[in-house]
Amino acid sequence: MRKVKEVIKEIFNCSVEEFYSFLNISLQKKFKYFGKQIETCAILNAKSGRCSSDCKFCAQSAKFRLNIKTYPLLEEKKLLGAAFSAFEKGIDRFSFVTSGISLNSEELKIIGKVVEKIKSLNSKAKLCASLGQLKKEQLCFLKECGLDRYHHNLETSREFYPKITTKQKWDDRVKTVKLAKEVGFSVCCGGIFGLGESEEDVVSIIETWKELQVDSIPVNFLHPIKGTPLESANFLTPLKCLKILTAIRIAIPEAEIRICGGREYNLKELQPLGLFPANALMVGNYLTTKGRSLKDDAEMIKDLGFESNLRI
Repeated sequence: MRKVKEVIKEIFNCSVEEFYSFLNISLQKKFKYFGKQIETCAILNAKSGRCSSDCKFCAQSAKFRLNIKTYPLLEEKKLLGAAFSAFEKGIDRFSFVTSGISLNSEELKIIGKVVEKIKSLNSKAKLCASLGQLKKEQLCFLKECGLDRYHHNLETSREFYPKITTKQKWDDRVKTVKLAKEVGFSVCCGGIFGLGESEEDVVSIIETWKELQVDSIPVNFLHPIKGTPLESANFLTPLKCLKILTAIRIAIPEAEIRICGGREYNLKELQPLGLFPANALMVGNYLTTKGRSLKDDAEMIKDLGFESNLRI
């Protein structure tokens, strides 16, 4: 059996004609594991800005001077309202996302209370959270409250990570992912491409996801934001984005692959082809950038002959 590294490198360096054969292979693998159904998820920026970390791509870092909304954890009413609004539109999953390296105990209790409330009213609601680097007991608390999935990105490869941030250790991110799996969570763990990473870095992070056996891989593509150190980054093309998605599907055929932030900016007219390898889509707005309408995404999914639960 060929090594993952060899397959990924071939995808990245093949001719256009050969690549579209790989794209078809990724589609067949997607069909095998997930059929025609496209799962959708939405997020809420539940606590914004003032992050002590220094990730060069992130508008929420306190290290950079950007004109974004900053606010503490939203009140319970707003958290509940955002989740129920998403489910009413047929969105399959909903996630609370907070800025910062972690949450304090009071903030965690609020999230737990909200999760319990939603689950008491809709036991089938798929709830996720991205709350930073939590300890095992904190993750156990969220699990007991009814949270279904925990999300924590590695962002990029172990090798390239020090060039992107200095405040958080890559190994600590991996530890969080492993702890989430240990307490029984379904785990969503992805990254962001277009930071200046090499082909070797792409191979490395895909190999890590495969080794960790993550359930869902959210793929973000850098949408450069003015005021961040990467505001002038221009490392991606639509075809390169498509090759990354294809490589992930072929390397890890059984994992959910969801296209997330930066898809409109980077995939451009190739967005529909992104759903050949990917079986899931983040819809609505992202943390600090706007997404597109649910109507447009629902129509794209339908036009491809795929299916979703979106109601528009």
